[in-house]
Amino acid sequence: MTIKLRYGILSLLFLLSGISAFASSVHLSVQSVRGKREISVGDLFYISYEVNDIEEAPDRPTNVPGAKIMYFERTGQSSRFSSVNGKTTQSYSFTYTLTLKAVKEGQFSYGPVTVGGVKSNSVNYAIGVAPAATPDNSSQSGGGQSSGGSSSNQGEGPKFIGKGDGNLFLKADVSRSTAYEQEALVYTVKLYTTYDAIKFIGATAAPKFEGFVVEESKDISTSLEYETYNGKTYATAIIARYIIFPQMQGQLKVLGNTYTVSVDEREYYHDPFWGSMSVPKPLQLNVTPNDLSINVKPLPSPVPANFSGGVGQFKISSDLPAQNFLSNQAASVVYTVTGTGNLKYVKLPDLNALYPAQLEVYSPTPEVTANVGRTNVSGSAKFDYSFMPLEAGTFTIPSVELVYFNPLTGNYETSTARGYTINVGKGKGSEKSQTRGMLAFNPQLMKVGSNLSFHHTPYVHKVGYWLFYIIPILLLLGVSIYYRAYLKANADLLAVRSRKASKVARMRLKKAAVCMRKREVDPFYDEMLASLWGYLGDKLKIATSELNRQNVSATLSERGIPEEKIASMINLIDDCEFAKYAPASTKADMKPVYDRGVDVINEMEDAFKQIKQEKK
Repeated sequence: MTIKLRYGILSLLFLLSGISAFASSVHLSVQSVRGKREISVGDLFYISYEVNDIEEAPDRPTNVPGAKIMYFERTGQSSRFSSVNGKTTQSYSFTYTLTLKAVKEGQFSYGPVTVGGVKSNSVNYAIGVAPAATPDNSSQSGGGQSSGGSSSNQGEGPKFIGKGDGNLFLKADVSRSTAYEQEALVYTVKLYTTYDAIKFIGATAAPKFEGFVVEESKDISTSLEYETYNGKTYATAIIARYIIFPQMQGQLKVLGNTYTVSVDEREYYHDPFWGSMSVPKPLQLNVTPNDLSINVKPLPSPVPANFSGGVGQFKISSDLPAQNFLSNQAASVVYTVTGTGNLKYVKLPDLNALYPAQLEVYSPTPEVTANVGRTNVSGSAKFDYSFMPLEAGTFTIPSVELVYFNPLTGNYETSTARGYTINVGKGKGSEKSQTRGMLAFNPQLMKVGSNLSFHHTPYVHKVGYWLFYIIPILLLLGVSIYYRAYLKANADLLAVRSRKASKVARMRLKKAAVCMRKREVDPFYDEMLASLWGYLGDKLKIATSELNRQNVSATLSERGIPEEKIASMINLIDDCEFAKYAPASTKADMKPVYDRGVDVINEMEDAFKQIKQEKK
């Protein structure tokens, strides 16, 4: 009996150990984004780890066939309790998600992996070629423009302010850390983030460019792309781009400015019934990019005597519509400079010193048409010179040379505009006859009339004489009194802005209406957000750095604004900010958004007026 009992106990132990080993498991599965059945090159897809009854976390994979690793993190957990005959048992499971980007076409296999001594299954997946007309759109706003710029000058590194640290920061770059005076450089500010959603990005001030002339470029990112920085993958976007021209030699600095960024932070918690859950939590961060230092070299010596001041790549051309003229009649010759660089600072030689003395030349004001692009400023400068032939004859208009410095070659280069030979016929009058006509006068003296009188009343004895002084003095006093009253009424700038908040908001709404008529979607939502946030900041006297949904809601409630009107305003702001960063196909209909903006501001103004009347 004893031997049988021992065999029974051993059998039970082996059975229990087998059940325990069976309960601990690791299961791999593959999912594609947005319910797509196939995975194309450039798509995001996921491999999920289901780890049951194992405390140990799986190792981060270093290589996945045919794909690039974007993220690997725990995305969920759950636990189960059971009670049998008063004995309670617990089992638990963890979910880990491996986010991947397909980069190679073919049939691939991943796994098995081992977690806590337990081996998983392996999974198979196929990656096909992405359709040519379909852009790379991922569930996390992937794809977008190339970041551009160079990382040759990282300065002191990113500065983290508030809660930015490694989850969200800005990085400033300049295209070259060493440059010549007046050479075009590209300054960019790139956002790095791991947060789920970015709702608002606003600069509190512009960067400080010490010793630079600045042209702001509109060529910034319209969507996010992924980049690995210091071993960690971030969603990135270029949020500012400037073309800068150094104006002096030496070490010049660019000081980064502070940006306010509103994001959604994912907050995880465990619910006894539903298991692992997460909710988005609004978070506002203040971040500043790194400062940069640029070594500016002087232009090579010797500088040519006829140097135009241009640094870049330029060409000059000339245009003279006719070659036959008359003396003392004005004509014009047009010189056009085209190219890229500091176009606004290009000067032509003194044409009075080049042209024949018989041609009088008048210097014009150049008409510059400049386009601020991705890497430089390009366009044209038009110089329309008027000249007047003073004598009849045949004269030569010489060719005009434009000497500029090309930073790509490091040399001074010359572009030449063609010259002309003109024929001048005799006009209606010579220069001498015109001069005599202008200086001629009638030397005959004015005769004395018979209406002179010896009886004369001085003006000082007349009322009109004194009114001539009294009226201006009274007007001056009236203007002074009015000006003092105006200064008193406008001494409190915050109060003035609060009174004019509705007027300013409606002006911005007019700009949004113009963008809506032109079908300019992103500028429309920019103007709508500027109108709504600007109205709230001015009306409630809240500084830009403190302007967020919590402060606005609390302040409006304190002022006695009804909750439904507050909710309408906040919901409209949320919709505009969501539409700004949503795909283009979801934000085409702008008319309802504009009408809601007009109604919300009008209702808010009516509420403030009603509260003011009730206080009286």
